[in-house]
Amino acid sequence: MLFAISFWPACAVNSTLRPESTPQPLFVCDQDGYHTYRIPALAVTTNGTVLAFAEGRKKSAGDAGKIDLLIRRSTDNGATWSAPQIVWADGDNTCGNPAPVVDRDTGTLWLLMTWNRGDDHENDIYTRRSKDTRRVFVTSSTDDGASWAKPREITGSVKLTNWTWYATGPGSGIQIQNGAHQGRLVVACDHVEAETKNGFSHVIYSDDHGQTWKLGGSTPKPGVNECEVVELTGGRLMLNMRSYDKTVKFRQVAVSDDGGLSWNDQHSDPTLIEPICQGAIHRYRWADGRKPGVILFSNPASKKKRVNLTVRASFDDGQTWAASRVLHAGPSAYSDLAVLANGQIACLFEAGTTNANEEILFSRFALDSLQPQK
Repeated sequence: MLFAISFWPACAVNSTLRPESTPQPLFVCDQDGYHTYRIPALAVTTNGTVLAFAEGRKKSAGDAGKIDLLIRRSTDNGATWSAPQIVWADGDNTCGNPAPVVDRDTGTLWLLMTWNRGDDHENDIYTRRSKDTRRVFVTSSTDDGASWAKPREITGSVKLTNWTWYATGPGSGIQIQNGAHQGRLVVACDHVEAETKNGFSHVIYSDDHGQTWKLGGSTPKPGVNECEVVELTGGRLMLNMRSYDKTVKFRQVAVSDDGGLSWNDQHSDPTLIEPICQGAIHRYRWADGRKPGVILFSNPASKKKRVNLTVRASFDDGQTWAASRVLHAGPSAYSDLAVLANGQIACLFEAGTTNANEEILFSRFALDSLQPQK
């Protein structure tokens, strides 16, 4: 059963679509009753509607407390946007970690999310001193995000009993387009083991168009967490992960040959420098005989701190990153990527002038605006 979400008064943003626009603030701290907005996620529906998700943190910038899951919608490739709507709120509890994935076969948009008590902090959940634990939920929309099904819990299907902390995404999932697992919905996640306190990345998946979700494989090595997944040629998958090795400030990657049921070849990518932060990876296009395939990646490209939000392009399935563009040289952090119906790249990212949590910006631009790496 769907429930409608009432619109707040809309904010007009840039009413004329131009080839490229100045980054637009979609969520700004201390507006609409929320102290801070964090954790952006992007999706483009089969009808071309652009959906921008974020956590609305009611009283502070912290990861605990009352956090609601919000959305803004655009039907004109990001030229104008609806006002924020609440997708999920649960009293003073924490509802977040948006991880949307579009089923291109049915048009349904699935949204994976996590929940915990607002008075349970991350470290207490790690160590099992919390009142409850981290739980996993899913909701869906069949009308391009205008209304959403009541969230249903799937924790028992996708979380092992010895896992404490758990996060979906954050950021968008994929539907496999080629190979033996064509049609499978895959969402990247992470977890912490109770006994070792080690963090791993893993995936969850659905082979029945989102009706049920199953646990896929975990990375063979610990020291990673927040991640996104992208499809490579031949139906292979790549997991791109935040690393916790403070001596090696690079993203880590792993590869799957069986649709995410297992992962191998886990290693660092020395081009993708990071200050220990979330990043996004997304396929722009497939090779077609005339043009090479393109995979995009975004993160704060710095080894020292969260600054320099950069979008990169790979023309060889993520082996090298030949072109890039800096979207925001100042403080910046989490991001997500999508491809608009008009072929532009879209990036939703956290940024500010004094810290990265001042606003969440939406930027759209052409692939050829990325410049070759020197």
